[in-house]
Amino acid sequence: MTLEEQVKIVVGALEDKKAADVKTYDVRGISGLCDAFVVATGIAAPHLRGIVSGVQAAMKAAGVNSFRTSGDPESGWIVVDYVDVVVHVFSPEARAYYALEKLWEAAKPVL
Repeated sequence: MTLEEQVKIVVGALEDKKAADVKTYDVRGISGLCDAFVVATGIAAPHLRGIVSGVQAAMKAAGVNSFRTSGDPESGWIVVDYVDVVVHVFSPEARAYYALEKLWEAAKPVL
Protein backbone atom coordinates (compact mmCIF):
# COMPACT_ATOMS: atom_id res chain seq x y z
CA MET A 1 0.00 0.00 0.00
CA THR A 2 1.39 3.40 -0.93
CA LEU A 3 1.99 6.22 1.50
CA GLU A 4 -0.73 8.25 -0.17
CA GLU A 5 -3.24 5.40 0.20
CA GLN A 6 -2.45 5.06 3.89
CA VAL A 7 -2.80 8.80 4.47
CA LYS A 8 -6.10 8.81 2.56
CA ILE A 9 -7.48 6.09 4.86
CA VAL A 10 -6.32 7.96 7.97
CA VAL A 11 -7.75 11.28 6.79
CA GLY A 12 -11.04 9.62 5.85
CA ALA A 13 -11.32 8.10 9.32
CA LEU A 14 -10.48 11.43 10.94
CA GLU A 15 -13.15 13.17 8.89
CA ASP A 16 -15.70 10.45 9.70
CA LYS A 17 -15.10 11.07 13.41
CA LYS A 18 -15.35 14.85 12.95
CA ALA A 19 -11.74 15.64 13.79
CA ALA A 20 -10.90 19.29 13.22
CA ASP A 21 -8.02 21.02 11.45
CA VAL A 22 -6.60 17.87 9.83
CA LYS A 23 -3.15 18.47 8.33
CA THR A 24 -0.88 16.06 6.47
CA TYR A 25 2.87 16.43 6.10
CA ASP A 26 5.16 14.57 3.71
CA VAL A 27 8.36 14.46 5.73
CA ARG A 28 10.42 12.19 3.49
CA GLY A 29 13.90 13.68 3.47
CA ILE A 30 13.06 15.88 6.48
CA SER A 31 12.52 13.30 9.22
CA GLY A 32 14.06 9.89 9.71
CA LEU A 33 11.16 8.73 11.87
CA CYS A 34 8.52 8.19 9.21
CA ASP A 35 7.37 9.34 5.78
CA ALA A 36 4.25 11.26 6.80
CA PHE A 37 2.74 12.91 9.83
CA VAL A 38 -0.98 13.52 10.19
CA VAL A 39 -2.17 15.97 12.83
CA ALA A 40 -5.76 16.48 13.96
CA THR A 41 -7.73 18.02 16.81
CA GLY A 42 -10.58 16.67 18.93
CA ILE A 43 -12.70 18.72 21.29
CA ALA A 44 -12.54 16.61 24.49
CA ALA A 45 -11.10 13.38 25.88
CA PRO A 46 -14.03 11.18 24.72
CA HIS A 47 -13.77 12.71 21.24
CA LEU A 48 -10.02 12.01 21.10
CA ARG A 49 -10.69 8.40 22.13
CA GLY A 50 -13.32 8.04 19.39
CA ILE A 51 -11.09 9.61 16.75
CA VAL A 52 -8.20 7.26 17.51
CA SER A 53 -10.51 4.25 17.62
CA GLY A 54 -11.89 5.19 14.20
CA VAL A 55 -8.42 5.55 12.69
CA GLN A 56 -7.32 2.21 14.15
CA ALA A 57 -10.43 0.43 12.85
CA ALA A 58 -10.07 1.89 9.35
CA MET A 59 -6.37 1.05 9.10
CA LYS A 60 -6.92 -2.47 10.48
CA ALA A 61 -9.66 -3.03 7.90
CA ALA A 62 -7.11 -2.03 5.24
CA GLY A 63 -4.61 -4.54 6.64
CA VAL A 64 -2.35 -2.03 8.37
CA ASN A 65 -1.73 -2.57 12.07
CA SER A 66 -0.25 0.06 14.33
CA PHE A 67 3.24 -0.44 15.66
CA ARG A 68 2.53 1.50 18.84
CA THR A 69 -0.05 3.80 20.40
CA SER A 70 1.02 6.23 23.08
CA GLY A 71 -0.63 8.87 25.24
CA ASP A 72 -4.13 9.03 26.55
CA PRO A 73 -7.18 11.18 25.95
CA GLU A 74 -6.98 12.90 29.32
CA SER A 75 -3.46 14.12 28.52
CA GLY A 76 -4.74 15.80 25.37
CA TRP A 77 -2.37 13.99 23.02
CA ILE A 78 -2.48 10.51 21.49
CA VAL A 79 0.05 9.23 18.96
CA VAL A 80 -0.56 6.23 16.72
CA ASP A 81 2.52 4.95 14.89
CA TYR A 82 1.99 3.04 11.64
CA VAL A 83 5.74 3.13 10.84
CA ASP A 84 5.33 5.00 7.53
CA VAL A 85 2.58 7.27 8.89
CA VAL A 86 2.40 8.72 12.40
CA VAL A 87 -0.93 10.15 13.53
CA HIS A 88 -1.11 12.81 16.26
CA VAL A 89 -4.51 13.58 17.78
CA PHE A 90 -4.58 16.58 20.11
CA SER A 91 -6.91 18.57 22.27
CA PRO A 92 -6.96 22.22 21.13
CA GLU A 93 -4.85 23.26 24.12
CA ALA A 94 -2.21 20.56 23.63
CA ARG A 95 -1.97 21.25 19.92
CA ALA A 96 -1.39 24.95 20.55
CA TYR A 97 1.15 24.22 23.28
CA TYR A 98 3.27 21.68 21.37
CA ALA A 99 2.88 23.36 17.95
CA LEU A 100 4.33 20.37 16.06
CA GLU A 101 3.48 21.96 12.73
CA LYS A 102 6.35 24.41 13.26
CA LEU A 103 8.77 21.47 13.01
CA TRP A 104 7.50 20.59 9.55
CA GLU A 105 7.16 24.01 7.90
CA ALA A 106 9.34 22.78 5.04
CA ALA A 107 7.14 19.73 4.43
CA LYS A 108 4.59 19.50 1.65
CA PRO A 109 1.09 18.18 2.26
CA VAL A 110 0.50 14.55 1.34
CA LEU A 111 -1.89 14.64 -1.60
